[in-house]
Amino acid sequence: MDKIEKAKQEKQYQDYVKRKTPVHNVYANMGKAFITGGIICTLGQFIYNYCEVQGMSKDDCSSWTSLLLILISIILTGMNIYPKIAKWGGAGALVPITGFANSVAAPAIEYKKEGQVFGIGCKIFTIAGPVILYGIFTSWVLGLVYWLLKVL
Repeated sequence: MDKIEKAKQEKQYQDYVKRKTPVHNVYANMGKAFITGGIICTLGQFIYNYCEVQGMSKDDCSSWTSLLLILISIILTGMNIYPKIAKWGGAGALVPITGFANSVAAPAIEYKKEGQVFGIGCKIFTIAGPVILYGIFTSWVLGLVYWLLKVL
């Protein structure tokens, strides 16, 4: 293949990539994420306020709020609704605790047919595992820095 043919083929490939690559409006995506995250946070605040009205302590209110948001997101994941919300709302649906619950529940549902050990057991943390790993590692590093600064 000579250089002219190779350049022509490269140009055709670049044109193909340009046609197939979706174009996103950053401002629309930010707005959707803001709305979605706001709705999730408003729901969480409603649950928290309801728990307070029932006379629960702040710790209990926080625990019930987290628990119910996780439960709702897992149910919506099982009904194949949460992935649609996440596709529309982007980071607004993926960043809160509901997104983390979805990232654990989705592989468990998807790989259930492969069995308890090789399906659910092996695949359940494929998405959430790195988040847990780097969260723990970062906490350890920051704890070490804090300890060193306190010692010095």
